[in-house]
Amino acid sequence: MLPPAVADSFAGLRFLLYHKHFTSARTRFVRFTEGTVLAPHPLPFLSSPLEPDEVEPTATLIHPATLAKRLAGGLHVSADMLEIDPEFLEHVEIPGVTVAVHLVRVTSIDPPLELFAERGAQFCPITDLRGGHPTEMALLRKAYEHVLGG
Repeated sequence: MLPPAVADSFAGLRFLLYHKHFTSARTRFVRFTEGTVLAPHPLPFLSSPLEPDEVEPTATLIHPATLAKRLAGGLHVSADMLEIDPEFLEHVEIPGVTVAVHLVRVTSIDPPLELFAERGAQFCPITDLRGGHPTEMALLRKAYEHVLGG
């Protein structure tokens, strides 16, 4: 997971990281030591996904490339290793605030298993992630469908 000072700079944001192999299409999501699939913080127990018509438009948007660069810096990986999917943006309501959830592709040919293990994370197929936080499971389902073109 990200160091607390770095994680706090992403207030109102969460990132769902995945790797899809170029030839086999094997898709794996990053799960952090805390059991969450979201960086920099897990969702609180009382959270729920929002439908697009329930989201209030925000005046300030940060470009996906800027977010990816900041996230890469927080994870201590090269900036070209992460790419935010501009077509996937979900929102979750947590007590007192709405957070945006971005889908982030790890761009390496093979998943950097050791590199992420050093950061307290592992790459897991979606079937290994069952039983997690219900809102995270809903986000994973949407992300998986999006990645596979559904």
